Amino acid sequence: MLICIDIGNTNITIGGFEGDNLKFTARLATDSKRTADQYAIEIRDVLHIYEVGRDEVTDAAICSVVPAVGSAVKRAIAKLFSIQPMMLGPGIKTGLNIKIDNPAQLGADLAAGAVGSLAKYSTPTVIIDLGTATTISVLGQNGEFLGGAIAAGVKLTLEALATKTAQLPSVSIEAPKSIIGTNTADCMKSGIVVGAAAMIDGMVDKIEKELGLKATVVATGGLASEVIKFSSHEIITDDNLLLDGLRIIYNKNKA
Repeated sequence: MLICIDIGNTNITIGGFEGDNLKFTARLATDSKRTADQYAIEIRDVLHIYEVGRDEVTDAAICSVVPAVGSAVKRAIAKLFSIQPMMLGPGIKTGLNIKIDNPAQLGADLAAGAVGSLAKYSTPTVIIDLGTATTISVLGQNGEFLGGAIAAGVKLTLEALATKTAQLPSVSIEAPKSIIGTNTADCMKSGIVVGAAAMIDGMVDKIEKELGLKATVVATGGLASEVIKFSSHEIITDDNLLLDGLRIIYNKNKA
């Protein structure tokens, strides 16, 4: 079994693949204070829940935007399975034709998402990752990585409202009862959730105008399903996009 681990600023997503088939997914909280031993215990427990024996795991691949956590998880994998995982980064072949100013600056998560998207969807493509930050990646008609945009994520926006204002509370990130809120909590939910969807709609419109082409739009990330339902565009929600991309990249580099 190949274990793919996507480490974001808020969550760690773990996927277990047998060949091309995703057998399970699990989420852990990202915490830079945890040691390799603590992550090893958590990963071991995840495998136990899904009835996967440690001896079944033969390969591992890690994509991380939090270097300290990536290093700890890498050591945890080595302790658990006596293997050295592939870390997505410089020197790893992705097969991407990267057109940004400095290709070395392309984040590992964006690379994995782009590779996963190229394998599954038609181009040109707009990939929206709704995580701690909302990132937008654009793939051209020939699959080249053209660039994108970065905005504050839904959770960051909520945290800013709750901590930087005197009277606004922290609320759950969920769909409001109506767009026009009638109390403070619903007004915030509308602004945060529906506002994020409206931003995505506007960005997709402008990206398609700049490309001069209609694009396939794919959304991923923990908050995608909550936000995308308010979009006026046809958007594919793919929770496992980065895991699929990481699997494909691992297979490209396995030899």
